[in-house]
Amino acid sequence: MAQSANTAAGQPRSSYIKWHQLLPWLIPALLIALWQLAVATHWIDSGLLPAPLAVVQDGIKLWQSGELPKNISISLFRATTGFVIGGLAGFVLGLANGLSHTSRLLFDSTIQMLRNIPHLSLIPLVIILLGIGEPAKISLVTIGVLFPVYINTFHGITSVDPNLIEMGQSYGLSKWQLFTKIIFPGALPTILVGVRYALGVMWTTLIVAETISSNSGIGYMASNAQEFMDMDTVLLCIVIYALLGKVSDLIAKALEDLCLDWKTKGGAANG
Repeated sequence: MAQSANTAAGQPRSSYIKWHQLLPWLIPALLIALWQLAVATHWIDSGLLPAPLAVVQDGIKLWQSGELPKNISISLFRATTGFVIGGLAGFVLGLANGLSHTSRLLFDSTIQMLRNIPHLSLIPLVIILLGIGEPAKISLVTIGVLFPVYINTFHGITSVDPNLIEMGQSYGLSKWQLFTKIIFPGALPTILVGVRYALGVMWTTLIVAETISSNSGIGYMASNAQEFMDMDTVLLCIVIYALLGKVSDLIAKALEDLCLDWKTKGGAANG
């Protein structure tokens, strides 16, 4: 119906899709334009809040010097490693506790108690045990990521419609077939919500870890720039974190679209 309306209005579908993709960037673009205008007209002191162009120029300078790509790659390594370890651990635990009543009785209560401890409050303990090297920062990211993935995997597995499972059993499906054809596909949307949420926790944890206890990474750059009142670099680091977070969210959204393609097609067919 929407496609017919666009065609009737004389607007090609391809141009509609392009506009639809650009629309989410409209408000950020307007905010940046207003920010630039406010500094240019001296509504805001450039010493307090540098203009976006000054931040971009600082980024170009740091990129050409090699400092920016080096620190971005270090932060990406820490974030990716911690996310993979924590995500896999959370997924496996959520799967085990969701599928096995015995495993749930054994592990879930302990995991829930640990989950309610703010993981950033563990920073002093982690520093004492692991120092300020890579294991400390990766461990913090791992802990932060583990619980969102765990709770959503566990909830997804245990929330699958029991009528569907009973129907599968009546058709003579094996336990493995029940899992691959009914349980896991039914739990997948909830699991992917956990992955998407965990990506946000990943960057939040890394920012704090790199700011407090690090000698490299984007957070370290921001903390170091703060000591010298280098607002250009501080804002640059904030923008980089925001962009990395947005890219992570787009990847998670693309993963959802890919993994849940069957659900979209099924809904369209039913419609």
